[in-house]
Amino acid sequence: MDEKTKKQIELHSAGATIRHASPFAELEHYTNENKIEPEFIKKWCVPFYMFGINNADEFIRNFEPIRAELNIEVVKNLLGDFNWRTRIVGAYFASIMEYKTVEDIIGIHLLKSQVCYAGNGYCLALAKFNTQNGIEYLKKYLEYYLTRKDLHYDQSGAMLALKWTDQINGTNEMNNYLGLYKEWTSGNHTQDINNKFQGFEQQMNNLKRIKTA
Repeated sequence: MDEKTKKQIELHSAGATIRHASPFAELEHYTNENKIEPEFIKKWCVPFYMFGINNADEFIRNFEPIRAELNIEVVKNLLGDFNWRTRIVGAYFASIMEYKTVEDIIGIHLLKSQVCYAGNGYCLALAKFNTQNGIEYLKKYLEYYLTRKDLHYDQSGAMLALKWTDQINGTNEMNNYLGLYKEWTSGNHTQDINNKFQGFEQQMNNLKRIKTA
């Protein structure tokens, strides 16, 4: 197998299944200086990425034995790895522990959308942090990605995150994007925000439950 083919397989496995040019390509994103060790992945990623926070009981069972060891450096190592599995777990842990110091890392990862699946974790984290800075990342994301009908990424997740922060803050930010969202969903991926919000609420409640367990 030649090196080019090997690299393409590695990228696909990491979650870079669709690569596109975007206005965020030049943003400097956080990345680890060194590749993380397999033992680190086995401990901090493998037990958490597959079912994520949809199964709070399982998450808590795996998290409790290592909770005391979790710190900001672990989270940054997870977020700095180029793989959707480590990144989404990093976003979960940042949300649970409310590590707002990694908000810019998460926000830029969301805008650049380098790997699939992880965006759900980014949106949950930004909603959990509920800062004006995080809300601006969600808005920037929607302003661009809702114009890309060819990219079925995390547009719904960003809308749901804004709906969540709107309810907390008494704002109506999400409504500003409803028109674009309806146009974006007019193709083959129609998604009703109100129907999907129940699932988002459950995930946010699971984050709270995991934190206080």
